[in-house]
Amino acid sequence: MVRLYGLLFLIDLVMLVWAVIDCLSTDEYLVRNLPKIAWVFIILLFSPVGWIAWLVAGRPQPAARAGAGSQWRPGSGFPENDRPRARQMAPDDDPAFLRDLAKNRRADEEMFSKWEADLRRREEELRRRETKEND
Repeated sequence: MVRLYGLLFLIDLVMLVWAVIDCLSTDEYLVRNLPKIAWVFIILLFSPVGWIAWLVAGRPQPAARAGAGSQWRPGSGFPENDRPRARQMAPDDDPAFLRDLAKNRRADEEMFSKWEADLRRREEELRRRETKEND
């Protein structure tokens, strides 16, 4: 009988320590039904009822895993790996990206050429004005 009580005490102690650590490491917004500090006091003061209550009513519920055949509903959330999306390509493998890149480069070169021509024209006008003023 003493061994049974010793075993039950040991189980209670292990579960008490685990429940306190679990409660303290859980984010405040995930704790259910009571504030986090209240759960800590309940777990510590009312053992074994406290840690059992934490497991049943306070601990965050695990996220339900969606099966392969289930349909996603807006607002239901899902892990990032299960997010429905099109297959993504690296930019250097995507022909549309490379085509746009070449087109953008040509447009940038044309704009740069226009700016250079405009700059040369303005510099030439400035030189003419300076020579007129000096004459």
